[in-house]
Amino acid sequence: MHQSAGRRRSGKTRKGSKWLDWTLEESALAAIRTKDVYLAAQYARLKPRRGHKKALGAVKHSILCACWHMLSTGELYNDLGGDYFRKRDPERTTKRLVTQLEALGHTVTLQEAVAT
Repeated sequence: MHQSAGRRRSGKTRKGSKWLDWTLEESALAAIRTKDVYLAAQYARLKPRRGHKKALGAVKHSILCACWHMLSTGELYNDLGGDYFRKRDPERTTKRLVTQLEALGHTVTLQEAVAT
């Protein structure tokens, strides 16, 4: 289901080429089994919440969007890396982890790591 401005719209995907769907599915399955790539990290992040099929659909959509952008702009694919979601906002991650530890009853004191 998709909601915006008080309107409810269907969240179902539209019909399209079954051959393209099959190709995207095979590509997505190959991508999620690859180590240290953005698409595998995206799948791993979504699968616990949404399930295998929805997470796979999100990866298929990302592949399709990337292909469209490459064909329309002529740019090459630039993978963001498997650690993209972890390194995206380190301050936010630190704050979330400190809050979790304090909720468990720990006292947390942060110190900067010494550069080696």
